[in-house]
Amino acid sequence: MTAIALKLILAHFLGDFVLQSSKWVAHKRANTFRSKYLYWHMGVHLVLLLVLLQLQHLWAVAVIVVSHYLIDLGKLLLRKDRNHRWLFLVDQFLHLVVIAGVVYGITPYQLDLEFLSSESTLLLVTCIVFVTFVAAIVMKLLLAPYIKEIAEDDNGEGASLRDAGKYIGMLERLFVFGFILGNQWAAIGLLIAAKSVFRFGDLNKGKNRKLTEYVLIGTLLSFGLAILTGIGYHALLTIL
Repeated sequence: MTAIALKLILAHFLGDFVLQSSKWVAHKRANTFRSKYLYWHMGVHLVLLLVLLQLQHLWAVAVIVVSHYLIDLGKLLLRKDRNHRWLFLVDQFLHLVVIAGVVYGITPYQLDLEFLSSESTLLLVTCIVFVTFVAAIVMKLLLAPYIKEIAEDDNGEGASLRDAGKYIGMLERLFVFGFILGNQWAAIGLLIAAKSVFRFGDLNKGKNRKLTEYVLIGTLLSFGLAILTGIGYHALLTIL
């Protein structure tokens, strides 16, 4: 089962991301079902599936290619500037669902979803939610007294992407939490060093002591919350 699933996923990745140029994508968006590249794209998937499956399971090849065509065509017809990101995710999800169904048709398997309700899984999900969304709000509340003061001193020179700081913080805490789960404490030091290198230029150029202190407080809070969450996760896991 695993070998079949990997072959089908590999064919999908190669066909959708490696062997499809931006020219093809643009032409398909402009011409939808009239685009010759839409059918070339299906041809690429057909060849990949036939090669990787060694001309076996031809019914599975037909199901995947036809469903891929219908899913891609639906995405092209429904695509708007405001929804193209969501459509991409839905598109990829549907392709993977079809692949999962085909794999089941070739080698039936049983999904054991009991682990989703286990205490260890619930603890892990709770910790992940905390180090991302909850910690972001906690940090915003703790740093609130300094945000206005920093903004006044900045004079608009430090404009950044909307919510960039929030997502950077969420990602760095996820990394720290993951490193602790993997018992890779040295990697946390490398992450701190890497962040320091990226921020050094801004802080040194601006020579703003308040901004430097603000960044240090935010960084220490962010890493501290992630480290405490990781330690707490390990401690609670031994109890469960």
